[in-house]
Amino acid sequence: LQRLVEVYEDAVTISSGEHRTTVNELTDQLPAIRATTLAAAVTLLVKMGPFLGHKLLVEEDKGALFAGPISIMTLLPIAMARLYTYDIPAELGSVVVPMKMEYMQGNLRVNGLVKGDQLSIIDDTLSTGGTLISLIKAAEIVGATVTEIRVVTEKLGFGGREKIRKSTGLEVRSVIGIRVDSEGKIKVEEVNQKPLIRDFD
Repeated sequence: LQRLVEVYEDAVTISSGEHRTTVNELTDQLPAIRATTLAAAVTLLVKMGPFLGHKLLVEEDKGALFAGPISIMTLLPIAMARLYTYDIPAELGSVVVPMKMEYMQGNLRVNGLVKGDQLSIIDDTLSTGGTLISLIKAAEIVGATVTEIRVVTEKLGFGGREKIRKSTGLEVRSVIGIRVDSEGKIKVEEVNQKPLIRDFD
């Protein structure tokens, strides 16, 4: 946990439109992510308890970094969502869903889902909830079920948790919760859902 808090101590924020986005080692590889940082994030996601799904569902841009090690540790296969520049025929098992997230929008192409799948979604960050809702929608289209959502970091105050709960009934579990104010100041407020107040720029 301390390693993840340190990552956000060293993070900066930039304006990405409506909100300010953190730029850091864990999510942007700035600086290059250390193996110990990746190991800390993966270990804490796994320590949340046995995975409820029999397949992992992740988004390639950032969540895939954690999915590989978790797949190896748990022997769970990975279904992947990507921003493709080319089409894959639907009969090959590819589903396209619209996506609107904190700093971009477009279409996600989700591969590897089949009817009856029980899915554990993992991701790096929950902010406005757009990416996760798109993944859930893709699961619904093919007749799969999302059993749980685990993220490393939740941006508190961005409304993502509430949006997902309201639209899907699912709860999101996060390792840490941070708050980013309008001036870009970051405050770590939750660690494993336990109160922690720590201010840094």
